[in-house]
Amino acid sequence: MSELFDAVDALIASRSPLPPPAERKRLRQAHGLTLDEVAAALQVRRATVSGWEAGKTEPRPPERDAYARMLKQLAQLYPAVAPVPPEDTAIPETPAVPAAPAPSAAEPAQARTAPTGPAAKPANTALRPVAPAAVPRPAVSTRSTSRRPAAKRAAPASAPAGGADPRFENGPLAVVDVADGQVLAYCVGGLVLDVPAKSIPALVEWTLREGRFGQPKLSGPGKDADPLIVLTGAACEHYGLPVTLTQQERLAGRLPEGHKVIKQLTRANWQLTKRGFGPWARIYRPAQGSERACVQLCIPSWDALDTRHWADAGQLPPADLARLMGTYAARVMTPRGSTAVTGLELMTALHPPTRASEPDAKGKRHSEHNPGSLGKDPVDCAPCEAPDGHPLLADLPRFHQRTPAEVLVEEAYDWARPLTDAECLCPHLVGIDVNMAFAAGANGLNVGLGAPTHVKSPVFDPKLPGSWLVDLSHVDLSRVKLAKQWTDLDGELLPSPFTPKGERPQGPAWYATPTVAYAVELGYDVRPVEAYVRYDNGRYLDAWYNRLRDAYLATMADLGVYADMPPDEFLAAMDGYRQRDPQLAIVVSAIKATVKGGIGKLRERPRGEGWKPGQPWRALARPTWRPDIRAAVISRTRINMHRKIVRHAAFTGQYPVAILSDCAVYASDGPSPLDFLPYRDGKPLPGGFKLGLNPGLVKHEGTQSVLWGEGVREQFNAPELNLARYIKDGTVTAQDTGE
Repeated sequence: MSELFDAVDALIASRSPLPPPAERKRLRQAHGLTLDEVAAALQVRRATVSGWEAGKTEPRPPERDAYARMLKQLAQLYPAVAPVPPEDTAIPETPAVPAAPAPSAAEPAQARTAPTGPAAKPANTALRPVAPAAVPRPAVSTRSTSRRPAAKRAAPASAPAGGADPRFENGPLAVVDVADGQVLAYCVGGLVLDVPAKSIPALVEWTLREGRFGQPKLSGPGKDADPLIVLTGAACEHYGLPVTLTQQERLAGRLPEGHKVIKQLTRANWQLTKRGFGPWARIYRPAQGSERACVQLCIPSWDALDTRHWADAGQLPPADLARLMGTYAARVMTPRGSTAVTGLELMTALHPPTRASEPDAKGKRHSEHNPGSLGKDPVDCAPCEAPDGHPLLADLPRFHQRTPAEVLVEEAYDWARPLTDAECLCPHLVGIDVNMAFAAGANGLNVGLGAPTHVKSPVFDPKLPGSWLVDLSHVDLSRVKLAKQWTDLDGELLPSPFTPKGERPQGPAWYATPTVAYAVELGYDVRPVEAYVRYDNGRYLDAWYNRLRDAYLATMADLGVYADMPPDEFLAAMDGYRQRDPQLAIVVSAIKATVKGGIGKLRERPRGEGWKPGQPWRALARPTWRPDIRAAVISRTRINMHRKIVRHAAFTGQYPVAILSDCAVYASDGPSPLDFLPYRDGKPLPGGFKLGLNPGLVKHEGTQSVLWGEGVREQFNAPELNLARYIKDGTVTAQDTGE
């Protein structure tokens, strides 16, 4: 009989119900799982799981039952949200939440604030929207900027970012302003709330008790985002804060400890982080169990919103600023500081360091390491990965200059060369720029998760992340392998892929894995002398890349630029896209800065605070201080660029005249990228440059004349002036120093 039961169980398992393929992928990504992690758990190949999610194949027993079990548990954690109906406009004409009737002129102001005392109603009585007249109209046009729906559905630019979670029904943030003596909180979606708080401690209490601000966690083991309150200059004045900081306070990055507002917080048992009360202040009380009590303040008039990335966002009306920052929060995450800080925090939010264990014998769960994360403790880098001044280098002489054989130098390109005679006859110089180049470099990249292991005379493994001491000076770009066939090129017109300045290596040097792997790809043997490798590794940045890519594509779609456009339509759509909605254009800039800044923060340098060379600095205490990951991303980004220029040169005979990071400049007979990029029947060169919106594809950066290029080089007596630095608008203000 038991055999019959087993047969019946097997029959049931063979038909275990599964959600649609798209839902399978959504559930996996919602929990921050990679295809590799799911494949390892189910003991199948990565391509097998990918096929299940694409609907190409269906799982069979015994994997089907386990796969169905996993998806069922994930569905309980991340229930599907009802689809949002298509919108015809980028910005709604009316607030998303109906406003209450406007109070009469005779009605006292107190009637619009929260009641106090024993007669007060339970939570949220103060959350009545004010009259529509109190909501300033957005400064941008409400007319639709496009007619086609976005290829990927993301949070609408005007929708509340709190989603369906009732705890955060008013979105992730609010901009608090004071108008005619009334304190108002402008929320995402057009909602405006009365704020009864008369001090900063009271504002924090109101935010946590009645505001219903925040954002659900981005990963299963993660934490919900703390509410963010943005204070305008008028609100700062109302709450006893300076509208702007003094020069001394700006240098310190905070208010002095004796400021009256800090004393108010201390008396109310609130604490500040080590950052103090600065442009991005975090006010909290120690957590009680799983309950967090923390509010973050953002003060634009204290330069919290860097104009390099946020443009004039800090000068916008409150309703517009709430819309702009709410869109960023919904698509990236609630800002935790600068775009660089947020980029780093996004990595941790998607891969929290710890998770709850399975219940023990007593049914109790414990905190344990979350697989695929960087853990909760920092690890030492390899000596070659340490920047100057690091404690690992304390024994070096004070002014010692490390050679390439002593230090890993993986940086973006800054290379240029003189034009050839044939190029001087071309009328134009055309710059093309790689979209989200560093994000594309992070996509699918295997990086170390733990500490390095030192190995002598290792055999190079392109799948093993690490730093390798190897001589690549024998690689000759005049003859390289492309698609397994040897190809002859003019190596004098190409930068070396192994150095940021494009110079050929002169001997052994330290390189990240992607750089050494590219030398092998070009057809040359490599024999490392030693290496620091990381056997504990994984694709840590995949979820980070996916989040930022989707945010970028969705915001560009709102601006009328789509990922599937033909080249000519794409170039036309990119022309002047920022003017269609200047606020959403700022969001695009902030997303890009989040990518670059987040990668840069992986090797944050000392920031004053009395630091001296050889001493540790604050950033070293973070698990996310990982110069090896930064080096790997930059290495892969530079190699991606070189691979494209080599394929382009082999196919067309054209070579770049300048490269700066993700921008390459070519001499061309016409002013458009289509005048020199090889398209046949609308299809680009495989493996070469392709016009398009997705990360890794290219857009038009700018066009200048060859006469302009030769003129500025002659003006500054710099025959190798990097023209890629100025190709966008042609303005050259001083000689290029490479800084």
